[in-house]
Amino acid sequence: MVDISIIVPIYNASKYLKKCLDSLVNQTKKELEFILVNDGSTDDSESIIKSYNDNRIKYFKRSNHGIGKTRNFGISKSTGKYIMFLDSDDYLEENACEILYKKIDKEKLDVVACDFYRVNNNFKEEEKIISFKNTSLKDNPNLLLNINLAPWNKIYRSDLLKNNNIKFIENLKYEDAPFVALTLLKSKKIGKVDKPLINYTIHDSSETTLRDKRVFDIIKIVDIIRNYFKEDDWSREVIDTLTIKILVNYNIQQRYIKDKNIRNEFINKSFSYIEKNIPNYKSNIYFKERSVLKSFIEKNKGLSKLYCDLYRR
Repeated sequence: MVDISIIVPIYNASKYLKKCLDSLVNQTKKELEFILVNDGSTDDSESIIKSYNDNRIKYFKRSNHGIGKTRNFGISKSTGKYIMFLDSDDYLEENACEILYKKIDKEKLDVVACDFYRVNNNFKEEEKIISFKNTSLKDNPNLLLNINLAPWNKIYRSDLLKNNNIKFIENLKYEDAPFVALTLLKSKKIGKVDKPLINYTIHDSSETTLRDKRVFDIIKIVDIIRNYFKEDDWSREVIDTLTIKILVNYNIQQRYIKDKNIRNEFINKSFSYIEKNIPNYKSNIYFKERSVLKSFIEKNKGLSKLYCDLYRR
């Protein structure tokens, strides 16, 4: 068993892949394996992968299945005591694995998160997650709001994922959030490293910046997360706040959707979901922490539509 398995889904990533792979093979920690899953790429990603002569690389080539199924496949092929995820357009700081491993292994944690850099056209901006002492979600429910629900700036105990059958949602967009939320829920001890160790690349064609009809999946994703916590009374307030935070944010992001009918349909369905599940949503703490103007717009379906019409990108 190696110390860490790093799972990298790859789909037409040739422009960024070498930087990603270089950051893996040049890690200061050596007891690693790299699960590289080529998810039906049609560019020269495969030739880039095969140019590396490193016996820690485990390469798998499949037809296109989507990122959720690909990450799940990677988990099934991993042998590490701990698991990390890295997107093929992102890259690690050279001591990332060493620092995260020392933290999670020495302190016997289930999950460790870290700060990260946002990289846009080679400009790096540090993104900090709120600092906290080792804790659990039950003891500190606000972690759901304070930790980004993305898998790539974290390290996970492999047994936690496999014993609890924690997998990524398949065939839906935004599959990251339920995976991280459920992992945090099942974790007895969660930690944080106060250093940026991951470089998260922002570019126009990334999954996170594309806005199309799949945006409706976010409502299904929110519902999945709410169902994970439905038996836990201690989580009710924070889950309601997370629901509002996510859906209100996506309402405003409809300014990226060119089709006005799709924009309005999403906002209608989003508000219907919020009103059904959180009837008193307008008094939620989320809005109390927003400016008066933002809160006024975000609470109102008509004003949200008007904002997206006026400020569409």
